[in-house]
Amino acid sequence: MREFCRIAVVRTHAGIDSRSLTMARRIAAKIDGDPLREGREHARKVCARWVEQGNVPAEEWMAILERPWAEIRSILLDDSEEGRRLRQNDPFCGVLTPAERWDIYREAIANEAR
Repeated sequence: MREFCRIAVVRTHAGIDSRSLTMARRIAAKIDGDPLREGREHARKVCARWVEQGNVPAEEWMAILERPWAEIRSILLDDSEEGRRLRQNDPFCGVLTPAERWDIYREAIANEAR
């Protein structure tokens, strides 16, 4: 349990944004490597569930997910203020395995410690 608390904490907004972008890059790479783009379909299902629950930001993602994968990928990886805002509520949760996410958390902590 102590490891969880120590690893999961990133203390700065810059660190959180960096970790989020790293996660988005890994998600995009995983979807790129899948000819069926199952991660994209997963995101659509997550988004649809969020919209049903009244999650207003999900409506913005629903419109984005109707675009071609290349455009979605570009939006997901955008390092602008807008890209950071969208990543705060992206529907790609569940595309990465827990182990893949923990690797990113560990990297983020190590990077922030530098």
